[in-house]
Formats: sequence, structure tokens, C-alpha cells
Amino acid sequence: MSKQDTHFFNTFSVVLGLLIAFAVAMFALARYVGAHTQSEQVLKDPMFIASVAARTQPPVRVAIAGQDNAALKIVATTPATTGAALPMPKDGTQVFEQACKTCHGVGLAGAPKAGDKTAWAPRIAKGKATLHEHAIKGFTGTAGVMPAKGGRVDVPDALIEQAVDYMITL
Repeated sequence: MSKQDTHFFNTFSVVLGLLIAFAVAMFALARYVGAHTQSEQVLKDPMFIASVAARTQPPVRVAIAGQDNAALKIVATTPATTGAALPMPKDGTQVFEQACKTCHGVGLAGAPKAGDKTAWAPRIAKGKATLHEHAIKGFTGTAGVMPAKGGRVDVPDALIEQAVDYMITL
């Protein structure tokens, strides 16, 4: 290796070392200044203290037998909705159109298609009471799965029964 190459490497190493030392010094200075100015002000800020308290409080409070639970009150919770609620159907035909048709219109998940007399015959043979019960409470059979109320749990049982009666007449 020539004398010029050695001189270049020595100079480059010194410059690189100085740059690294400068970067470490700047980092340490920034941490020192930040620790002695920002932290004290932020930690004493009432809004910061309230936000930390809100984030760290336990998710539930439990009433314990034999202790004073007067501070606990029952608060009704409302589920968060992600979109607009479906309108309440007025009769069995509307229930079929809104809920049942999704599966029974195309035979999804083993559901017998509406209007397919052959597929419905063994189910009808068990009686309307059984069909109504399976539609309301849900059912898992060999052909597939029937979710309770076709997924519309907000619909009254009487309307579900009307929808079943309408479907078997198709």
C-alpha cells in the first residue's frame, strides 16, 4: 500500500470518527435539554394527567360482597353501530326479502332454495313447529347451518314464523 493510500485512510478515519463523536454529542445534548425542559412541564399539565388517568383506569369495577358498593352504579351500555340499521320488516315477505333470501335464494351453506319443493319436503314433513323453532333458535344439521333468525336477531319471533310460512308456500 502506498504512502498516499495510508494518508487517505488515516484522514478518512479521523473525519469519520469526528462526525460520529459530533452526532453522539448532539444526541446527548438533545436528550439533556429535553429531559430538563419538556418533561417537567408535560408531567404537570392537568390535561396530560387526566388523559393518563383515563387510559390507565381499570376497564370494569366489580361489586364485592360484604363491602360498601354504593359508589358503583349500573350504567346501560349501547353497542356501537357501524352503519345504518335495517328497517324493521312489516310482514313475513319483507323478512324473507331482507334476511332469508340471502341464503335461501341461492342455496348458500346448504340452505334449501326457496321454491325447491324437493329440498323442502323432508323439512316440511317434520312439521311447521320444528321449522319455526329451527328458524328462531338456529339449527346445525347434516345439510348445513341455519343461524338464529337468519342473522336478524332484532326481528320478533312472530315475523320469523311468517317468513317461514311464506317460504314454504313458494
